[in-house]
Amino acid sequence: MSPIWLAWWTVLLALAGPVASADEWPALEIAGRQVAAGEKLKFAYLQTSSFEAAYLNAPIFVARGKQRGYSLCITAGIHGDELNGMEIARRAFASVDPQALTGTLIVFPSVNSTGARNGIRDMIDGRDLNRAFPGSPAGSITAIVANTLFNLVMQHCHALIDLHTGSNMRFNLPQIRTTADDRRAFNIARHFGVGIVVLAQGPAGSLRRETSRAGLPSIIYEGGASGVFQEVEIRQGVRGVLSILRYLDMLPSGEALEIPANEIFAETRWLRVPLGSGGYFFPTCSLGGPVEQGQVLGYIVDPLSDVRTDIEAPYGGQIIGFATPQIVLSGFALFHIGITAAGFSGE
Repeated sequence: MSPIWLAWWTVLLALAGPVASADEWPALEIAGRQVAAGEKLKFAYLQTSSFEAAYLNAPIFVARGKQRGYSLCITAGIHGDELNGMEIARRAFASVDPQALTGTLIVFPSVNSTGARNGIRDMIDGRDLNRAFPGSPAGSITAIVANTLFNLVMQHCHALIDLHTGSNMRFNLPQIRTTADDRRAFNIARHFGVGIVVLAQGPAGSLRRETSRAGLPSIIYEGGASGVFQEVEIRQGVRGVLSILRYLDMLPSGEALEIPANEIFAETRWLRVPLGSGGYFFPTCSLGGPVEQGQVLGYIVDPLSDVRTDIEAPYGGQIIGFATPQIVLSGFALFHIGITAAGFSGE
């Protein structure tokens, strides 16, 4: 553990009180439930049944370690169609033995549970939950859920991993996104182990951006596409979560942690459908592959005129996400390219 991280961690423990024995390590009270040391529980935000509660409720998984330590939170399913993240959260939690855990693992595996059940991205009121944080207890259903989750995370977590996939029939190369303004978050990002780190604030109202602004080290894992379970991206995500648990000394490290070479991008750009060039889209490049200026990455065919429009890269970089073959219209985002490798080091 780095000196910077160790100093921050020491402050947190000092605020939490002296290190206690297993008998003195108190139960965690969260969402009206008590989770004792050495215990794993699964329960819901709300303990009441009502018509509206069905639209507000979502599960919480908590593993309380035998010893006092760090509290890591994991969120998934903020977008109801992003299945990989929900399965990563489930598998990672299932693999943790609270008897061997130091600290607390809190998992919100299906935040937008109604969307997940119905296979839709947005909340039941049609709003994007990941543009609604920190929310409001007096707002819409989306605002209420956002406020509930935000408050739970800020009250109980020392760091956050938010699990996502590509959206709207787009496929993301496994990558971590975090801010360049917080070295604690950046070092968590590096230790996740996917190799690609994108430095960006994130959109206003997103959970990662708003928790970061509030001082909580937060990262996003993006991997794969929405609407399907993808084994490669799921396994990589589970490995990343367990790597972070070892990095934070929440699980026995075993062999020394190995940080892969990280490709760090301080700038990314989207290539979009040119004006008036909608039609059938076909990528011809490989996800994760290098891009040279002027390279043709794919093409669009107008099915009525048979006119073909080649999509050329105006700059070099690396493809970190692209749209799957589909019908597209003007302005639709096709290729996400990482451009500038940052001279930014951790520890």
